[in-house]
Amino acid sequence: MTTNTEKYILALDLGTTGNRAILFNYQGASIGQAYKELTQYYPQPGWLEHDPEEIWEDTYAMMEQVFRNTNISPSNVEAIGLTVQRETCLLWDKTTGKPLHKAIVWQDRRTAPMIQELAAKGKAEKIQNCTGLVLDAYFSATKLSWMLEWVKREQPNINLSNVLAGTIDTWILWKLTGGQIHATDHSNASRTMLMNIESLNWDRELLDLFQIPREIMPEIKPSFSIFGKTKADLLGVSIPIATILGDQQAALFAHGCDRPGMLKCTYGTGSFLIANTGDSLTKSQNQLLSTIGWTQKINSNLKTAYALEGAMFTTGACIQWLRDGLKLIDSAAETEHLAMQVENTNGVYFVPALSGLGAPISEEN
Repeated sequence: MTTNTEKYILALDLGTTGNRAILFNYQGASIGQAYKELTQYYPQPGWLEHDPEEIWEDTYAMMEQVFRNTNISPSNVEAIGLTVQRETCLLWDKTTGKPLHKAIVWQDRRTAPMIQELAAKGKAEKIQNCTGLVLDAYFSATKLSWMLEWVKREQPNINLSNVLAGTIDTWILWKLTGGQIHATDHSNASRTMLMNIESLNWDRELLDLFQIPREIMPEIKPSFSIFGKTKADLLGVSIPIATILGDQQAALFAHGCDRPGMLKCTYGTGSFLIANTGDSLTKSQNQLLSTIGWTQKINSNLKTAYALEGAMFTTGACIQWLRDGLKLIDSAAETEHLAMQVENTNGVYFVPALSGLGAPISEEN
């Protein structure tokens, strides 16, 4: 390892299709990175799961690999920033550290019947007013509710006081800190459909509605704050985890959209258009989502950047489906070659609604 004294930032980008570790210098230049694709599990049509242990093992492996590739010592890392796929969530046993079920991914539609039942009971407006989100299986609330019921059924003797819940950031933070910190940030919490977007706390009525005990939920902290430090024996040194953000909010900030009216569009597993609306909560009349961009405590005051978001759930994921599901291609690059072989589509269109349609239609089917 290098003996220089230059300091670096380690970014962990834990996405839907893969996990990446990137080292940046203080000028913002990428010094090196390591990436590994994540296994996608489809137990039933419309269901999608990830293995939380694989996410953690790959995260740790990519950290070690980026240090080897760059010949930089972990002792030269000033801080770690964590950005994650957002609504994907899991339950685990805090005594064993083992997941109780595979993580249910944001694209998973198994809880659509629960959503339809809530809509029929007239809960959609209440939920949207409270959370800024449309009533949809996309978000974490019904996924956590489903998993809790599954765990109670499959493990009737389970002690719920030993169960912890969280999105992927919470899981990885817990692992990085050796099980010491159970927390999330406001940007990820705002995607659970359980956080009150005005009070910025877990909403008791919603927790009761989805039958989720408050005790299993993580503490919500400002996005830009010290969440904890890595366990010393993990990398040989304790490194502060200084930022946690949902991946789309992180992209908004990284693109310099730090003022109201600025927006970015990301094309990835899904496509997301997100706009900074400043310190005022803006609500849409066209199925856009009101969400938290990021939060930061300044002089004991919590400064909040709100955002509006429109999402298409499956765009890049459709290419992965062509490769892994239909096996029509061996690589994403082949789609360009195939498209260039025809002059036009002869009136045929493909609607990327493999997990329903997002804004402004918001269609579950």
